[in-house]
Amino acid sequence: MSVEAKTSPNSLRQTPLHALHLDLGARMAPFAGYDMPLNYPAGVLAEHRHTRTAAGLFDISHMGQILLRPKDGVLTDAARALERLVPADILGLAQGRQRYTFFTNDTGGILDDLMVANCGAYYLLVVNAACKENDESLLRDSFSQNFDVEPCDRALIALQGPKAESALAHLAPDCAGMRFMDVRELSIMGKLCVVTRSGYTGEDGFEISIPSDVAREIAEGLLENPDVAPVGLAARDTLRLEAGLCLYGADIDAGTTPVTAGLTWAIQPIRRHGGERVGEFPGAPIILDELERGPAIHRVGLAPEGRMPVRAGTPLFVEEANEAPVGHVTSGGFGPSLGRPIAMGYVPTALSAPGTKLFAEVRGKRLPATVTPLPFVQHHYKR
Repeated sequence: MSVEAKTSPNSLRQTPLHALHLDLGARMAPFAGYDMPLNYPAGVLAEHRHTRTAAGLFDISHMGQILLRPKDGVLTDAARALERLVPADILGLAQGRQRYTFFTNDTGGILDDLMVANCGAYYLLVVNAACKENDESLLRDSFSQNFDVEPCDRALIALQGPKAESALAHLAPDCAGMRFMDVRELSIMGKLCVVTRSGYTGEDGFEISIPSDVAREIAEGLLENPDVAPVGLAARDTLRLEAGLCLYGADIDAGTTPVTAGLTWAIQPIRRHGGERVGEFPGAPIILDELERGPAIHRVGLAPEGRMPVRAGTPLFVEEANEAPVGHVTSGGFGPSLGRPIAMGYVPTALSAPGTKLFAEVRGKRLPATVTPLPFVQHHYKR
């Protein structure tokens, strides 16, 4: 779609910032049922690098925001109920903090990955755009009449990069006291917003839930700062790939367990070892067995040789000669911060050690690729 093609198909939904994207000259594209900005006139590379050096502003309003609220006001009851759907320690999640987790199925696969924030009187769940209707149904089917499951009609933006704090502090000075994975209600330009210190780029930054009717006003207020530039989905993808972060539907899905995906850090010890809270979540026998014995396959980073990007779906081989593939690439492309191709994929655990030499078959040719530790670019969260 060209930059000039500013009309959206009627079947696509629009975020509260849609008109702003068009005014900024965004190249729009369909994503998860929404008409979303792919990139702006500066281009993907410039947007990527600006986020790494200053602050990028992303519209992520297509994602789902769901409130889980106990009608009797007892949040621990909601935590216990939620722990029957996810393997994270929700009971131990303090007020003003959030945690990454995933809904699992009976075979240990990941139905969706999400953020859960303890906002005091309720939990705020941020889920993937393509999964939000199913997630809402799962919650409604799993919770009793004692809980309200409320999808939020709010905008969601992400401000990411080393200058994100200074940019947001101009409008909300209290954000400077937040650390990684904190959540607070802050007044921004006179409007109450839910702010978390988190993101999907590996950089320090914030995700901000905003009343839809003032989303453009606040976004433009942030963009008045010369350190802040709009960034589209294309650069968001290259940033998260460099950070070694999973994309649902590519690197993880309903057939992928958290252990094979290398996400065991998101399963706290209290949900793994001893006590009545172990094994309550779907697929627990399979996931706990993999934690004890180790998985058969594992997600790894890959450093292809040369300049040709290795894309998702590319088969991986042990030898340069003909043989059956041993794995495949799930995400891949060019890493602008590194100036070379990078990729992630799944291989047998025996071939997952850094330094292992493999071959990626691209256009009928097998290109050398070396297993490398993740992330490709160091995270810069404010601990």
